[in-house]
Amino acid sequence: MHPPPSLTRRRTLQTLFCSSAAMALNLTRHATAAVEAEGMHFLAIGDFGTGGKDQQTVAKAMQDFIAKNSLRPEGLLLLGDNFYGPSNPKPKKDGKTVPGEPAPFTAESRRWRREIEDMYPQSSFGCPMYAVLGNHDYHDNKGGENAQLAYAKKPGVRWRLPAKWHRQDFGPLLTVLFLDTNLREVSGRDSKTKKFTRASLTEEEGAAQLAWFKAELAKPRGAFTLVIGHHPVYSNGDHGDTRELVEKWEPLLQEHQVHAYLCGHDHDLQHLELEGRFTSHILSGGGGARTRKLETPERKMPYGLDTHGFTHLTVKADALTFAHHGVDGALLHRFTKRTDGRVELG
Repeated sequence: MHPPPSLTRRRTLQTLFCSSAAMALNLTRHATAAVEAEGMHFLAIGDFGTGGKDQQTVAKAMQDFIAKNSLRPEGLLLLGDNFYGPSNPKPKKDGKTVPGEPAPFTAESRRWRREIEDMYPQSSFGCPMYAVLGNHDYHDNKGGENAQLAYAKKPGVRWRLPAKWHRQDFGPLLTVLFLDTNLREVSGRDSKTKKFTRASLTEEEGAAQLAWFKAELAKPRGAFTLVIGHHPVYSNGDHGDTRELVEKWEPLLQEHQVHAYLCGHDHDLQHLELEGRFTSHILSGGGGARTRKLETPERKMPYGLDTHGFTHLTVKADALTFAHHGVDGALLHRFTKRTDGRVELG
């Protein structure tokens, strides 16, 4: 295990390690040609679940983008903080809160219809919604993480959260590992008392997930590997790097040549490349919550902006392309990752 690089060493990579997982999987000519011509498309957002105007604006921008480009997405990638605030706040009378506990957030709560099903209608997003859990999903509603797991079990829903961590393969070209970043050290500690009183993964769950993560990375994977979580490994945003993920996960990303790590948590859009490292880091936290200024904007390399928006992923035989878009649909930043790790901006 090597120490994490200093933030001052971040820069756009010109060349990276050379390895082609696609050759190991022996893609058929038919499959490769079809994807090369059509591509697979995904849209990603994080930190969106407010139910407010900004979430609605980003959702509408995504619908317009799909319609304008005649896309049929393979899935929505929901990067956590899927729900902010209590599901049913305590009612007020004459400006005063009425005594009593708010109704619990469950798989039957009305928020599912209002903030998920209607916000991202099937008419535009006729695809699965692959989700991970964020810190607000644990903290804002008691048992909120369990409600989201339970909703995924309802027949006919597009919500995909079969477990707190899970794997999805999209043909021979893309393997996605969805992880729960709410480790005890990351999400369990109260910021004021410094005691572990907040909901999070247990230590046993954290250890089980890490063992699963290592096992999945050791298995055959698609030409591209994408890891998705809520908290960033590295970030130039308000929260900065997540030390526990740098120490426990980052070496695995490099050892197994994971092409990209996609997350939210910081309420902005970012793309980071680290000197001598194979993995690209992409943050898409502009889905609806209030944006925050980048903490270190001078180190935003190659890109960082505190704005609402979404990320469009395109997967082809030798190209995994990430494109950040604003709420007007305009392209803000784009880069392509090759199977051998090369990064091409623009």
